[in-house]
Amino acid sequence: MTQDRRSLLKTVAAAAMTPALGAGLSALPGRARAQSNTIKIGVLNDQSGVYRETSGPTSVACVRQAVKEMAPPGTTVEVVVADHQNKPDVGATIARQWLDQDGVDVIVDVPNSSVALAVNTVVREKNKVYLNSGAATTELTGGQCTPNTIHWTYDTYMLARSTGGAMVKAGGDSWFFITADYTFGHSLERDTSNFVKQAGGKVLGSVRHPLQSTDFSSYLLQAQSSRAKVIGLANAGTDTINCVKQAAEFGVTRRGTKLAVLLMFIGDVHALGLKTAQGLVCTESFYWDLNDRTRSFLSRVKGAVGDNYPNMDHAGCYASVLHYLKAVKDMGVGAAKASGKDAVARMKAMPTDDDCFGAGKIREDGRKLCPVYLFEVKSPEESKAPWDYYKVLQTTPADEAFRPLGEGGCSLVRT
Repeated sequence: MTQDRRSLLKTVAAAAMTPALGAGLSALPGRARAQSNTIKIGVLNDQSGVYRETSGPTSVACVRQAVKEMAPPGTTVEVVVADHQNKPDVGATIARQWLDQDGVDVIVDVPNSSVALAVNTVVREKNKVYLNSGAATTELTGGQCTPNTIHWTYDTYMLARSTGGAMVKAGGDSWFFITADYTFGHSLERDTSNFVKQAGGKVLGSVRHPLQSTDFSSYLLQAQSSRAKVIGLANAGTDTINCVKQAAEFGVTRRGTKLAVLLMFIGDVHALGLKTAQGLVCTESFYWDLNDRTRSFLSRVKGAVGDNYPNMDHAGCYASVLHYLKAVKDMGVGAAKASGKDAVARMKAMPTDDDCFGAGKIREDGRKLCPVYLFEVKSPEESKAPWDYYKVLQTTPADEAFRPLGEGGCSLVRT
């Protein structure tokens, strides 16, 4: 009787592991670690919420494109995906399971700054690799920098300097902020406020809203009543889309007030439509129609992304994984898997070059440097093709676009 019960329990346990094995995940930690010729990449982002279109499945498609182009010979590269639901505890739990049990070597993307910082801690503890493209917090290269993390694409300092600085120069010297009430929004409001004040402007007030808000009417009324020349939107994704739409319905800009959309992606412009979005200015470090190389990248990935052209977050997922795989090829799979810190060090030592961002480098604090572009959204009459949405207003060189190395407080930076 006892033996039969033991046999039954073993059978049930084996059956429970079958789906995981069938999905390409190792059910046993030892087995995962034994696959020395396999690199496993985990794409952790928002697959169902406010940042689905700005990260989500398109980030996954871009990672798979990088694997297709740069997988080291004789090496199997697997890509797994999870939805962090914009919750730091969920993101940290997934990261811990991936690194402890499922043999994941590198975690990619992770929009939402609160989730990004939680995952950052786990990856350092486990000595793996963290390639963040989707979060904007400067803490990843500042007080919470680690030797295991590289921050690709953009951050709040870069956005504030480019968009905020341009608005002040154009006469927008009084501001009121509508801010997403979490780490990203707070950081973006803070950094933009600093640039406004340094330029001689003033901040008249701010109001904070929950993530995934749908009604911005009361926030817009408060902003209007301040009589600020500029309403700064320190939010992103569908929050930004809804806020801009409602501002248009209320006729905010018809009264002379300017909207400063501090983080807007090309997919947001697509969702708004050119009739609503025309004339808005925004900052991205990638645009599909910048040059021959960016157009080449789009042609290769377009079949996998459908009607959601890549933005800078998506491009950063592609470029960071491409560069990581170059480092793996250079140092060997075994060495790269053995120490995430060593793999990141090799990535920093190698110059970067890809079709999305061109040639560049990674600083010792983990910040990937690239040129940054201030765009104006075209009018419907100016747009000549699908997703032909941007015209370049100004370019900030890579060595000027991001926070100076010595100002972040990163412990990796030698004084």
